[in-house]
Amino acid sequence: MALPKIYTDETAARTHLEGLLWPDGPTCPHCGTVNEATLLKGKSTRPGVYKCRPCQKPFSVTVGTVFERSKIALHMWVYATDLITGAKNGMSAHELHRMLKVTYKTAWFMMHRIRKAMEETNPEPMGGEGQPVQADETYYGNTSKRSKSYKRGMRYKHGVVALVDPSTGKARAKAMRATGENIQDFLFTNVHRSSELHTDVAHLYFQMGQEFAAHKTVAHGSHGTGEFVGKDGQHTNNVENFSSNSNAGCAAPTFTVKSSTYTVT
Repeated sequence: MALPKIYTDETAARTHLEGLLWPDGPTCPHCGTVNEATLLKGKSTRPGVYKCRPCQKPFSVTVGTVFERSKIALHMWVYATDLITGAKNGMSAHELHRMLKVTYKTAWFMMHRIRKAMEETNPEPMGGEGQPVQADETYYGNTSKRSKSYKRGMRYKHGVVALVDPSTGKARAKAMRATGENIQDFLFTNVHRSSELHTDVAHLYFQMGQEFAAHKTVAHGSHGTGEFVGKDGQHTNNVENFSSNSNAGCAAPTFTVKSSTYTVT
């Protein structure tokens, strides 16, 4: 099956982006004027460059985006963005480089730019009055017993704490050592205090749960002996599914960047 033209032709990709970003016509990123620009033509002019009539400054649809100042073809950027945002289990840079048939270095560069564009700069606290927010920690890595560096125990794995707001479908995750102090800082920064905190019965959450409107737990138990839904209907299924999908089949999940918190909707 042939790929859509926006993934194989740079002109089609540019027209596609212009339709998305400029529904009312070319918009100057310098002065904000809408639909008062002239498309520049000529052998020495790059395709898709406009000149704003009021401020006389040139611009294109990539100005102010992660695609700006890149030698990679625009249709490759559009295709990579669609692949990364549409992958249920995430996507590694190695997988991207195989699909796009570019070098691993190029795929790694594209991956980090697109992830950076997905990062919220000033995120609002999750939840709200009477709204549940689910929290859970997970560990990954160091799973192969055949590895020379294999050691048993959670302290030899990478810890990730995830939050999910089931009412909006938004999730946030951050790689960290899953200590009470780190989790408390992450929770207090990202969850509104008027929310209901839903977790499992891990002791990490008991004290900090008192800071929220309510703290409801689910005792999972082991070997199918525990519960999946509490007496008040609370559960942590959403956040566990998020962690499972983020880890499955992905060598470099988005939350491995330790300095950032990513939001997924």
